[in-house]
Parts: sequence; structure tokens; C-alpha cells
Amino acid sequence: MKKIGLLSLAIIMFSTVFAKITFKSGSTQLDNDLNTINTSAKLDFGKFKTNIRLSYNTSENKINYMSTTIKMQPADIYMAFEISRISKRPIDDVIVVYKNNKSKGWGYMAKQLGIKPGSAEFHALKGDASGKAKKNKGKGNGKGNSKNKGKGKNK
Repeated sequence: MKKIGLLSLAIIMFSTVFAKITFKSGSTQLDNDLNTINTSAKLDFGKFKTNIRLSYNTSENKINYMSTTIKMQPADIYMAFEISRISKRPIDDVIVVYKNNKSKGWGYMAKQLGIKPGSAEFHALKGDASGKAKKNKGKGNGKGNSKNKGKGKNK
């Protein structure tokens, strides 16, 4: 009986960590990359928080607030900081848009924050997520600053 309980718990934990989420970014590839980022971050959330804190010069308290109070997935936290960086809007503005529009998805939210579909900024967002996802797949280290960060264009 104890083995069945442990097996059930393992299945629940596995499905929670590896469940696919629909981020509604408007790009199948970006959604897939966000799922990769999400899965990797859930495996080592401490490392993910450290990387976000250092990459975006933010506090651990801000990340904890986003995770626990707002209940953002790790990939949502990543997207919020990336959109803040690319749109040059404060993270708190992005959080407000997220809280009011999360059911509409990141494609809609990015547009609300000035990142139009197909724009150089949107391509940069996709490229940065892809770079982070590839690094997470390859090394599992949670680090993810792509080479084109800040250039506004995918090369």
C-alpha cells in the first residue's frame, strides 16, 4: 500500500513538472520554448531565480512575489522580465498587464506593452526565448542570455 502511495505521488510530481502549458504567445515555437524554460526552471527553481535576479538586476523578493503571490509560472516570470527589457517598461507595468490579461496570453500582453507581432522586438523576444530554451535543454543550467539580447533583431 505504501508503494502505491509513493508511486502516485511520483506520478503527480512528474506530471506537474512536465505538464505542457499554453502560453498563447502567437508563436508555436515560442510556446514550446517557454515550456522548455518552465520545465527546466521547475527542476531547479533556486538556480532559475538566481539567473533571473542577475540577468535582470532584480531582487529575489520580486521574483518570490511573482511566483507565490501572483502565482506566475517560471516561464511567465521570464517573459515578464524579457518584455520589460525589450519594451523598456518597468517590470511593475508588465505585472499589471499580466494580472489583468493573463488569460489572453503573452501575444496579447506583449502587444499591449508595445511589442507588435512580427516586429523586430517580437523576433528578438522569440530569439531570446529560443536561446534560453536551447541552453536549458543542452546543459540544464537555467542560464539564458542569447547572443542577440538588446540588439532588437534576430540574426
